[in-house]
Amino acid sequence: MSTTTAPKVPRDRTHYLYIAVIVAVFAGIALGFAAPDFAEKLAPLGELFVKLIKMMISPVIFCTIVLGVGSIASAAQVGKVGGLALGYFVTMSTFALAIGLVVGNILKPGEGLNLDEELAKAGAKQVGASESGWQFFLNIIPETLLSALTSGQVLQTLLVALLVGFALQKMGPAGQPVLTGIAHVQKLVFRILSMIMWLAPVGAFGAMAAVVGATGWDALKGLLTVMIGFYVTCFLFVFVILGTLLRVVTGVNVFSLFKYLGREFLLILSTSSSESALPRVIAKMEHAGVDQSTVGVVIPTGYSFNLDGTAIYLTMASLFIADAMDKPFSLGQQISLLLFMIIASKGAAGVTGAGLATLAGGLNSHRPDLVDGVGLIVGIDRFMSEARALTNFAGNSIATVLVGHWTGTLDRERLDSVLSGDVPFDEQTMIDDSPAEVPEAPR
Repeated sequence: MSTTTAPKVPRDRTHYLYIAVIVAVFAGIALGFAAPDFAEKLAPLGELFVKLIKMMISPVIFCTIVLGVGSIASAAQVGKVGGLALGYFVTMSTFALAIGLVVGNILKPGEGLNLDEELAKAGAKQVGASESGWQFFLNIIPETLLSALTSGQVLQTLLVALLVGFALQKMGPAGQPVLTGIAHVQKLVFRILSMIMWLAPVGAFGAMAAVVGATGWDALKGLLTVMIGFYVTCFLFVFVILGTLLRVVTGVNVFSLFKYLGREFLLILSTSSSESALPRVIAKMEHAGVDQSTVGVVIPTGYSFNLDGTAIYLTMASLFIADAMDKPFSLGQQISLLLFMIIASKGAAGVTGAGLATLAGGLNSHRPDLVDGVGLIVGIDRFMSEARALTNFAGNSIATVLVGHWTGTLDRERLDSVLSGDVPFDEQTMIDDSPAEVPEAPR
């Protein structure tokens, strides 16, 4: 009697990677306190890892959007998803900005602090990153069609990917070979990314060691109120406001969703950049039952237009700086600041330091006399950047489920099975190997 042995399934070793990330974070903190001067010199290790991740963002977005848009039968579906997503993004980011103003007025964390000249000089250096409103929109258009894939600008890549996707959609069956080729390129991109991820512990160690070595406890004491206030505000916004919205609209438990995305949250916590998890969340949301066309539009667009954590930070930090410099905002100025930041926040991609640059640029355009005050929070911006990135990521993951539900592009049975653990995510390839991955082009 012959017996048939089941093929051996490769052992998933990725959990070792995330254990190593946790160990590296604590080791970096310990080194920062034990040898601060040496620890500061390790900052390039963190920057190296983030740069490697950013290197992969444009190809991931391009492949995902082209496959999503090019393979659906109607351009109206993309327009429906995009329009609904943008309306939701503007509403929630405006709400987040308003919450930041309210909390900032209640806590008044900047009262009683004095800004010295050294910190003011540090703040002045941040102004170079500012740009006018029209310049922001002009910068969405790349110099050439191919330069969008090499410039590292998310919105430029998004624009070109949409154009290519719609063009392939119009080509009908003739566009199918191109879609198939791009699907193979996507597999290659995800495979490269999975290799890069093994450097995460090195990046986490260098980043944490450098920031703790540079600041230490003394630099944090005077700013503890604004940090705690910001973290608590982000926590309540995500779990109370967004969590309740998700539960009421879809019936999905926010804790179940976040458990499924736990490794992405850990990655963001260690790198202080929500972009480090962008390729993984795209793959995971598709695996969870959200249609590829919806994920391909909502996630990349949300990374530039749905930055709830950054929105809260911008208004709270502005009020903090104004109070610290004894130049508080009047009620009218706060309303004007809110309207201005609605636009300014849309240019703050989820990369470490982008929030600080946007804050400086916003103050430079709105209240130039407060720009030097940005230096007051330079020392703790790295810590606040983590909360911004985590909140931004949480908001975009919830937005994807909501938009998928509203547009009928969410497979609810599949989502329930994935969140319950019945259909685990393939950590080895970060993408489902199935024929459905490359749908036929519209005829």
